[in-house]
Amino acid sequence: MSKFAILLGGDVTPSPRLARQLDGARVIAADGGMEHATLLKLVPELWVGDFDSTPQKLADHWRNVPRQSHPVEKDASDGELAISEAFRRGATSLILVGGMGGQLDHILVHAGMLIALARRGIDVFMTSGLEEARGLTQELELDDLNPGNRISILPFTDLTGFTITGVKWPLGKRQVKLGTAFTLANVATGPVKMSLTSGSAVVVTYPDAKRV
Repeated sequence: MSKFAILLGGDVTPSPRLARQLDGARVIAADGGMEHATLLKLVPELWVGDFDSTPQKLADHWRNVPRQSHPVEKDASDGELAISEAFRRGATSLILVGGMGGQLDHILVHAGMLIALARRGIDVFMTSGLEEARGLTQELELDDLNPGNRISILPFTDLTGFTITGVKWPLGKRQVKLGTAFTLANVATGPVKMSLTSGSAVVVTYPDAKRV
């Protein structure tokens, strides 16, 4: 197994849980995501991006990190390019660090990435340190939530056969329409298990950040 952390733009809050999740991970920074490296006490092995908005102070501080430069006008985001490079380097699991704050178009693209990677069977989640997101396309089990942690399922399509257990309001083989709030703000009571017959969704959780 080879775990890679991809540093994306957006908000990140250091926590014991995040430090534990990042332990042993190889790190690639995607352009402005390099801002999180110092905050999280990480040293990336590669810095990917077009660097059009990289502050000179940041560039100077990380001048010894190898760069992979791309043109500003390109067909993929810096995050996508960093993820592709991680796979080229043997990644079998990914942690996308950041990606939840800032512009809505970027947030939604990152959510779409989670679903696309889940469809490929990739072990991946995105985290800000305070909230975490995962793609759901078939089955998903979360065994590291504490009772009382909030969990929301956001449909990206109509969902059929949606089942969830280990929560305050369990469901069995339900249909969930796109654009409804039916599956928001549930509460974990133990290990959470989810499954779908068809469709795709993003699962957002709010674990106890102060706990490992």
